Amino acid sequence: MKVSVWDTYVKRNDGLTMHFDILVPSSLNEEEKVFDFGNIYLNSKPFKTKELSTKECKFCHIEQATPKIIEDINKNGFSIIEMEHCN
Repeated sequence: MKVSVWDTYVKRNDGLTMHFDILVPSSLNEEEKVFDFGNIYLNSKPFKTKELSTKECKFCHIEQATPKIIEDINKNGFSIIEMEHCN
């Protein structure tokens, strides 16, 4: 499965900036849907953040999905790769 990777940086209320990728099927090209997935992920966190927009979340590239990413997408519609200040 090919996935689109959306590079995302969101400011937390404590001043740290979260960095994570939102991965969705490459056939999904509705920006608002990607933002919805990102907000679902952000709402699962115990801290508050800003909302996602085109300023914080941008399409980056397409890559081949790993089995874990495919499993997440089949279950949730998206997958997240956490990189900085996500916990």
